[in-house]
Amino acid sequence: MSTDTTDETAGGAAGHRTYRQVLTGNPRLAVLLAGYVVSSVGDGILLIALPLLAIRHHGQLSAPVAVGLVMTAPYVLSTVLALSIGLGRLRLPTRAVVITDSALRTVLFTVVGLAAMADRIDIRFLVVALLLGSVLHQTASSSRRLVATGMAGKDELFTVNGLLGFANSLALYVVGPAVGGAVTVAFGADVAVLLEALSFLLLFGAVALVVPPQPRAPRAERSTESGWRILRLRPVAARLFFVVFFFNLSYMPVEVALPVLVNGDLHGDGNTLGLIWTAFGAGALLGGALTGFLRKLHQQAVLVAVIALWGGSVVLLALAPSGPVAMCAFALADSSTPPSHPSPTPLCSRNSRPMSSSR
Repeated sequence: MSTDTTDETAGGAAGHRTYRQVLTGNPRLAVLLAGYVVSSVGDGILLIALPLLAIRHHGQLSAPVAVGLVMTAPYVLSTVLALSIGLGRLRLPTRAVVITDSALRTVLFTVVGLAAMADRIDIRFLVVALLLGSVLHQTASSSRRLVATGMAGKDELFTVNGLLGFANSLALYVVGPAVGGAVTVAFGADVAVLLEALSFLLLFGAVALVVPPQPRAPRAERSTESGWRILRLRPVAARLFFVVFFFNLSYMPVEVALPVLVNGDLHGDGNTLGLIWTAFGAGALLGGALTGFLRKLHQQAVLVAVIALWGGSVVLLALAPSGPVAMCAFALADSSTPPSHPSPTPLCSRNSRPMSSSR
């Protein structure tokens, strides 16, 4: 990660601009951020639609296994590619990555949605489609931030990073699941999937319209450091890498189990699932509001407390006797997650600073 954001944060009191100033003063950036928000709403809708499709079309598989396969499939190839880039020396042009990923997801979810409407879908088709259509999605998530900060002025970096985090949490975990729950109950999961395709079509248009093509960087400015070498030279960064990896490893089973829990023990429907995910997003916003206070505390202690609070919240979620209790537990869980409390980020930045200028 570049130290520009860190430096800008240090000088934020004197130089950074407000959200309104950035959005009104940089219309092209405003259009790009609007595209990001719309696509994040689409991804939030998908959190509700995909597991419901898997439960409806699980075939000879048990419903939990089908949901697990469908929720895991988008991450398999995309994680392999993202790790190859992050730990190796492979670098892809960020604009092209975002555009290609948007095109792939538009085609993928249009096909899946129409096939589901025609009742011509099964679990194998769904898994293969998600494997292939999401291959760039993890890499594109990082590329989006780089594209946005690349369009921002030096005095806008702090604000743009804040906008990206806030808007993503609000769209992905609050608005998206609420809309997804309402749409699946009223029209079906197939229509919700088509809305995901539409959201990425709009993102494709926004990026193609407002982001100029990127010239190839001179050879002297290209990154020569691999992620593996940085981890070897910075033991604290390596330890944090594994902490975050295993934290996320403990999160993914919850994402798989939640729709099964709602459909079974909680006797809910798509709307119930959407409300629980919305509570999750509300917790993220609460966690974001606490970030300024938590930055004043000992960061290692905050990180340990975050992990412990997450574990306790998941236990409470598993024991929840009703939807409202599950909502409260999941809100508490996300108020403690690393996206809400960026404890690993400053820790990693402080211990990898000499390396951070090369990308």
